[in-house]
Amino acid sequence: MKVKHLSFFTLILTIIFVFNSGFLVIGHRGNPSKYPEETIQSDNSAFEDGADYVELDLHVSKDNILVVSHDRDLSRVVGSSVIVSQNNFNYLHSLTQPNGEHIISLDQLFQYYKNKPKTKFLIETKKTSHGYPKNMEDLLAKSIKKYHMQDRVMIHSFSASSLEKMSKLLPSVPRFFIVGSLKRINFEVLSYVNGVNISSDLITDNPDLISQLHKLDKKVFVWAEMNESPKLWNWLINNDIDGVVTNFPATGYKYKLAKDGTKKYSINKDGYYFGRAPLNSTENPYIQTKTNESLNFLQPVHVSSAVVNDNKIFYQIGDKEFVPADAVSLDLDPKNVLPYWNLQVISKTKLAQTYQQPTQNSHLTSSLNPNQKYQILAVNGGEKINWILTKQGWVKATDILYYGLFNSNSLTFKEYRQLPKSSQATNIALFPTLTHNRVVSFNFWNTYRAENAIIYNDRQ
Repeated sequence: MKVKHLSFFTLILTIIFVFNSGFLVIGHRGNPSKYPEETIQSDNSAFEDGADYVELDLHVSKDNILVVSHDRDLSRVVGSSVIVSQNNFNYLHSLTQPNGEHIISLDQLFQYYKNKPKTKFLIETKKTSHGYPKNMEDLLAKSIKKYHMQDRVMIHSFSASSLEKMSKLLPSVPRFFIVGSLKRINFEVLSYVNGVNISSDLITDNPDLISQLHKLDKKVFVWAEMNESPKLWNWLINNDIDGVVTNFPATGYKYKLAKDGTKKYSINKDGYYFGRAPLNSTENPYIQTKTNESLNFLQPVHVSSAVVNDNKIFYQIGDKEFVPADAVSLDLDPKNVLPYWNLQVISKTKLAQTYQQPTQNSHLTSSLNPNQKYQILAVNGGEKINWILTKQGWVKATDILYYGLFNSNSLTFKEYRQLPKSSQATNIALFPTLTHNRVVSFNFWNTYRAENAIIYNDRQ
C-alpha cells in the first residue's frame, strides 16, 4: 500500500525502529602502532587518540603480583627471556622496554590513573589450559576494589572458568568471553558473561550472529588483525557492534565520530532511482568510500534501512551499499515521472527558492532565475512529483512550470493523458510557437489547440 501525502522528511521521521549507533573504541595493549605496548606512554597515547578503553593483559609473578604483560615470556619486549611466573616482581620491575619504561604491576597502573576518571580499562586474564594461576581472579578483585575501579574496568578472557569466578567476586563488573570459534559459545557461558569479544572472521561468515547475540541481551566486541584499511573499517561500522579492539585507536575514533549521533531506521520497502546521472554507492554513510556499483535512472532498489547522519539521509540498498536518499523515492511511480522527464522547468514566481535537499527543513541554496529554463536532474515525491532537482538545487514542484511541447501523437502525451487526474500536473506551459520572442500565455483553465499541441498555463 502506498503512503500518500507524506513529505520526504516526514516519511523518514515516521519510520518506526530507532537505535543509537555508537561503539566503544578500545586500544589494543594501548597504542602499539605508535609506542611500545602495555606501557604508560602507549596507554596515554591511546586515550589522547580517542580510545574509550585501553586493553591490557595480566600474568602473576612468582611472589603473587599481577604483572601487566601480554606474554608470559618477556623476551619480545625486554630483549631477554624472562618468564613472569618464575620471577619476583622486584626483578621484573627492573627490566625496561625500548622507551625506557619499566615493567609495571596492575597496582602501579591503577595508582597512576586513579585520579583520571575518564581512563578505563579492559583487562584480560591470561590463564593456562589447566586454569593456572589459580589465584589470579582473587588478586584482580582485590586490586580493583583497592583503587575503586569497579566502574572503570571490564574483564575479558579466553577462560570461561575465569569469567565465571569473576562473576561471583565482582558481579557488577562487565565480563566478555573471547572467542575464535563458534563452538565455544553456549548458553552456559552466556549465563555469566555480559557479552563476547569475537573474531571478525566469525561475523563475516555468520552475518546474523550480532543480532542473535543482541536478542540475548549480550554485547558484541570485535577483534581482528586490525589495520587502517578503509575496507575493514567500513565493514565494521556497517555492523551494529558495541566495541572494537584495535591497534589504531585514532582510526577507530575517527570512524566512531563519523557514526556517533546518527540514527538508523528500518524501512524494507521497494523504490526507484529518479536521477539523470548515475549515482555511485558508498560502503557506509559516515566516511564515504565509493564502491564499484552505481544506480541508473529508473533502476528499482530495495531499501532495507535509512541512516540519518549530519542531517543527511542515506538509504541502505545492499549489505555494503548506501546512497543519498534524495533521488530515491519509495512511493513515486515511474509512470508519474516519465511524461515530464524530458521537459524543462521555469520559475512560476519571481523567486522560486531552491534547497540543499528535497525538504524545506534543509538549507536554502539559491533561487531560480525567472528568465531561465532548467533541466530536470532528479525528482522526488509520492503520488506525484513533489520536488525537482535543478543545477541551482531542489525546488518545490508547485513553484515551477513545466516547459516543453507535447505532440498529440507522442508516447509522452499519451502517458500523460493516462495518468489519474490527481497525478496530472496542471502547472504546464506548453508552447508551440513564440510570438516576437514572447511566450504565448493562457488563462489556467483555457485549453488552446494549435497544430498538434495542447497548451496549459496557470499564470494570468
